[in-house]
Amino acid sequence: MATASVSFKSREDHRKQLELEEARKAGLAPAEVDEDGKEINPHIPQYMSSAPWYLNAERPSLKHQRKWKSDPNYTKAWYDRGAKTFHADKFRKGACENCGAMTHDKKSCVDRPRKIGAKWTGKNIAPDEKIETFELDYDGKRDRWNGYDAASFEHVVQRYEARDEARHKYLKEQQLKKLEEKNNNQNSEDGDSDDEDNEDDLKVDEAKVDESKQMDFAKVEKRVRTTGGGSTGTVRNLRIREDTAKYLLNLDVNSAHYDPKTRSMREDPLPDMDPNEKFYAGDNHHRVSGQALEFKQLNIHAWEAFDKGHDVHLQAAPSQAELLYKNFKINKEKLKFQTKDTIMEKYGNAATEDKLPRELLLGQSEKEVEYDRAGRIIKGQEASLPRSKYEEDVYINNHTSVWGSWWKDHQWGYICCQQTVRNSYCTGAAGIEAAEAAADLMKANIARKEASEETASTAEEKRLATWGSEVPDDLVLDQEKLAEALQKEDERRREKDERKRKYNVKWNDEVTPEDMEAYRMKRIHHDDPMKDFLH
Repeated sequence: MATASVSFKSREDHRKQLELEEARKAGLAPAEVDEDGKEINPHIPQYMSSAPWYLNAERPSLKHQRKWKSDPNYTKAWYDRGAKTFHADKFRKGACENCGAMTHDKKSCVDRPRKIGAKWTGKNIAPDEKIETFELDYDGKRDRWNGYDAASFEHVVQRYEARDEARHKYLKEQQLKKLEEKNNNQNSEDGDSDDEDNEDDLKVDEAKVDESKQMDFAKVEKRVRTTGGGSTGTVRNLRIREDTAKYLLNLDVNSAHYDPKTRSMREDPLPDMDPNEKFYAGDNHHRVSGQALEFKQLNIHAWEAFDKGHDVHLQAAPSQAELLYKNFKINKEKLKFQTKDTIMEKYGNAATEDKLPRELLLGQSEKEVEYDRAGRIIKGQEASLPRSKYEEDVYINNHTSVWGSWWKDHQWGYICCQQTVRNSYCTGAAGIEAAEAAADLMKANIARKEASEETASTAEEKRLATWGSEVPDDLVLDQEKLAEALQKEDERRREKDERKRKYNVKWNDEVTPEDMEAYRMKRIHHDDPMKDFLH
């Protein structure tokens, strides 16, 4: 009952709350007031007006919806670099032992380590730093230029201007020295003619000054195989800045695709341009030319050699693979020239001045023979019987016919000896006669077996009567002999262990029908449920 009352009370409160909200929306009830005394609009959705559970709001409020970070300089705020707060005259307890500032300890000090710290000398006490603690919003944390002072770049500009001015001054001094040397070496008569040349020497082409240094603008130093990791080498970019970038050769949207990540353009951006005037034909053009093509052929040769049984692997033993490929090319050239020499020896060389042999001159005719691509004669020769792709007229094991030339009783064989065993040795006519004799003998045996089945049935009845599994109805036994046989069977069962038999005992191997009947009567079947009670 308590549970029911509680649930009913909660439903009743919920119903009253809904009625109150409806009345506020209709303007019949006053609006709710938050903790600051401000009215809350009753038309605000509940998922916005209800505060999260972790704020533990005791009364209605919209404080959780308002912007609590209201600092207008929240994103632009930054640390005051180099600002100092207090400069002490003597060392204070708890200050940095190195510089004497109170804002950090010796472990966090960034000043130069002194031979004798400020703790012991009491001189050159560093001022205290300005400690600032403020938080940045999302944009302020990710602004890479936040706190940058553009005025700090002024000393860089001044340094470059001073360097250019010194360079111009130095060049002018060098030109004046050269001019003075020429004037001293020349005669006064030639002075008027060389004034123009000297003036040209004074004019310095800044674009040509120190070209050896300007060529290294794209040089990148790379450390490889040193203690720092790697040796020092020079790597240059694939193009200089004066060349047109490959993605600017054709501005068509549907032209060759350019991958900016790898700086690659595989297809040709200008396929319709004259090849003699083309500077760039795509990255795939370099893959089918030069050393790239040689390496590709070497790789293919290693694969083919491995498939044919050679122990070759380009990655595991590159030197061995390259040596084998070089030997392969040499042997291939030798074989090519050898084949060429053999053909020339057989047919001669029409390019030489030697006369053709008489056989070739008189062996020509007007008969036209037409061949197809496979080398077969289409017309121009007498029709010939088509031959199989297998070997013909090849007989094995003394056979005069092929396998499959004879068929009998759903079996293939040789017609020369009528054998049905493949790859057997041919026996000729004697084998055929022997097979016919064996067949006749088999038929005679089958007939004799059928004739003997009738006599075997009577003998089986007698054997059954003799050995006593099923006794025929017409069997007649002597009762006296049967009684003696039963007595002997009981004695035999009692003396079952033959090791106790004496030496002078007489044994009779003759078995009479009465003995078999006694054995059958005394025999114990394994399926008999009373076999354990007979003894």
